[in-house]
Amino acid sequence: MFYPERFHRRLLPLAICAALPTLAQAAASDEMVAEELSLDTVVVSATRAKSVAGETPQKVTVITREQIEQQLAISEDPGAVLSNLIPSYSPSRQKLSNSGESFRGRSALYMIDGVPQSNPLRDGSRDSYTIDLSMVEKIEVIHGASAEHGLGATGGIINFVTRSADSGSLTQHAGISVSSDDDFKSNGQGHKLDYRISGQNGAWDFLGAASVQRRGMFYSGDDELIGNNYAGETQNSDSHDIMAKLGYWLDDNQNFEFSINRFELEGRGGYVPVPGDRDAGVATTAERGDDGGDPEYNKVTTANLTYSHTDWFGNAVDVQLYSQRFRSQFGTSPYFPYIDGSGDTRYDQTRNESDKLGAKFTINRDGLLNDRLSLTAGLDVLQDETRQTLVHTGRTYVPETEFDNRAVFLQGDLKVTDSLLFQAGVRHERASLDVGTYTTVDRSGGNLSDGVVVGGGSPDFNETLYNGGIVYQATPWASLYANYSEGFGMPDVGRVLRGVSAAGSDVDNLLELEPIVTDNREVGVRFDWDRYGLEISYYESNSDLGERLSLNNGVWVGNREKTEISGIEITADAKLTDSHTLTASYTRADGESDTDGDGKVDSDLNGANIAPDTLKLAWDARWSERLSSHLRASHYFDRSIDDDRYDFDGYTLVDLGVGYRLPVGRARLGVENLFDRDYFTYYSQAARASDDYNFKGRGRTLKLSYNVDF
Repeated sequence: MFYPERFHRRLLPLAICAALPTLAQAAASDEMVAEELSLDTVVVSATRAKSVAGETPQKVTVITREQIEQQLAISEDPGAVLSNLIPSYSPSRQKLSNSGESFRGRSALYMIDGVPQSNPLRDGSRDSYTIDLSMVEKIEVIHGASAEHGLGATGGIINFVTRSADSGSLTQHAGISVSSDDDFKSNGQGHKLDYRISGQNGAWDFLGAASVQRRGMFYSGDDELIGNNYAGETQNSDSHDIMAKLGYWLDDNQNFEFSINRFELEGRGGYVPVPGDRDAGVATTAERGDDGGDPEYNKVTTANLTYSHTDWFGNAVDVQLYSQRFRSQFGTSPYFPYIDGSGDTRYDQTRNESDKLGAKFTINRDGLLNDRLSLTAGLDVLQDETRQTLVHTGRTYVPETEFDNRAVFLQGDLKVTDSLLFQAGVRHERASLDVGTYTTVDRSGGNLSDGVVVGGGSPDFNETLYNGGIVYQATPWASLYANYSEGFGMPDVGRVLRGVSAAGSDVDNLLELEPIVTDNREVGVRFDWDRYGLEISYYESNSDLGERLSLNNGVWVGNREKTEISGIEITADAKLTDSHTLTASYTRADGESDTDGDGKVDSDLNGANIAPDTLKLAWDARWSERLSSHLRASHYFDRSIDDDRYDFDGYTLVDLGVGYRLPVGRARLGVENLFDRDYFTYYSQAARASDDYNFKGRGRTLKLSYNVDF
């Protein structure tokens, strides 16, 4: 249907597309695309043996800095960046909470330089928003269950590798950007500043970086405010990130490096949600108001000390000591009413607190068996203390839980012939929980009150995890691979502990605390025809005692059930000319769980647990030495499942980025949701049947940025 009042906004994307060839005649290059398709060897640090991308028996994706910058020129949302560039990653929720953003239908382990950011003991789903992507050099992605870094990677690993010092005595970078809805409303505008300095001086290298950002309110395609929710918002928020690195080379083979990153994002308040009507197709919106609570936030400090020796008696040694302090506060919620000192009903909010200390020791030996065998061994240690509190009443919602984990592993790569590589490994996990006696909070009576006393305990677990795979180079341009790997995770312990309602329970007897072991089986083929590439993989991800999320009286519950997921991923790229490149991906996934406990899967997984089938197309063009563009389309296919409350009506989104090199610096214009599609997000349609969470996605959003290196 044609809407006259929107005619001027429909002209905008067409005008931008039409202007590209004209601008090309007057322009001369943005380096945004120039190095993106470099064919140089890419070492993946997220693999403990530092494997080479494209030569592993498990699918690996490396998102380059150029690709990150392309996405950031359009949107600062990490979920959107990951969803656009990682096959089988769910569509972004466009919220601070990444609940429902699954990876191959499972949980991903997020890391920063190998330091775990995920908090599986009390999964508040804030773990993908712990660093500003301006600090990140590349993103390494291991698809499918993996035990290489221990706990949490039942769906895969997403490792944010931070920037390193540039070569030279001193280099600097400065950037500024402004963003707005397409009607340029004052409350829909935002801005960002970032700065970086780095260099080398003798045996020392250093880097310092900072960013400051203000985000406006978000508007949908029909120009309505998008609703806010207590689980956390990025709209109407302020954030900053400060990172520092200092490295010292003892000699050509040895170096130390210390890094610290402090990220904070906090809501500004001033808006309250207006519930929608899901059955009537009315979206949840927002209006000005005061919810009476404190701002929601993420405050995360990650510190990392590493030592590397590339030739210690013929071995490569890596030692890593790290810590993470994680604080995430949720907004005021109607689920936590209480009576204050004046007899008035108020509403509480919760805060998750997690403190990690850990160490990783890795030793690698190459050149064995006439240079055909390499072995990697190591020891990992982790202590994680997690709790959840009610902010205003001071009550303990989830008791302090201490998780201790020790693991040893051995990994081997055997080059059987020049064309056949065999890889196998084993990892033994020893883990224990320590929970003291506590009293639950009863929310069933309309106000917070004491629940039942639960006896403490110290359950422990032992798991031996295996992996094995082969890569066969059939021709110079084609290789086949097959892989079996296991991942180890904990259920959301906090959900279990806070949900106990039976008197006389104790932690040692809670069956739900048993770990999640996920088996990942995968076969695939890779083709590399000079200018063309194609990879096809099929995977199965099964767990005899998995975790399916469902909503019960306003509370997310982790159901311990058998789950089976299977899917296919196809990625392709074509370098048509030196200036024009096309990329594409198609993913399809199906998943079921055993809801009746008979040992057979019987019910479809909904959008809280699995992504929709997706087709993505991208066109990168360098029109001249100065002008480049990036055009991306993502189509999410319809899906119907057993429970029709979670049927999904698909949608298509198109984004455009244009870059222009000025005499000094680079300018970029990004347009998110180019054709201003009005749609309800995948999460709202397929994961949560709620009038309070019936959110639309962002409409057309404009971003103009300028960056200069000096």
